[in-house]
Amino acid sequence: MNRPPHALALLLVGLLASTACAGGREAPWVEIGTQRFSVEVADDHDERSRGLMFRDAMPSDHGMLFVHDREQPLAYWMKNTRIPLDILYFDAERRLVSIQRGVPPCSAGDRCPNYPSEGPAKYVLELNAGRSDALGLERGDKIHFSDGIPLVGQP
Repeated sequence: MNRPPHALALLLVGLLASTACAGGREAPWVEIGTQRFSVEVADDHDERSRGLMFRDAMPSDHGMLFVHDREQPLAYWMKNTRIPLDILYFDAERRLVSIQRGVPPCSAGDRCPNYPSEGPAKYVLELNAGRSDALGLERGDKIHFSDGIPLVGQP
């Protein structure tokens, strides 16, 4: 196959550009207070059930965002979670409804206690314990999502 050298160069540049675009997609993030956190998004039943179980650490600028299908009273627990966390509950308008601060790890399986929201919530953000106090977060604060974060979770 004989192609002119400039055609091969154009083909190579096109392939590299398409690979960079596909691989260069920004990881999802949320902003709350003055901080941006890279987040893993749990937007279906299995991901929400697994959450941060069995992890020994999480970087201070990371978290997990849980997306539910509708706004309702929610309660989270720490079953098999090894990292102390702050659990932040947000309503459908992405306003902070309540915070469960410094929730300890729990290895008691199904006997782990629940940590409920103080009102209906649709989004839950788990951060390392102490982050909400360090940011001075208060009820009513807004959370901002990067593009690509689903606004509705799957059952």
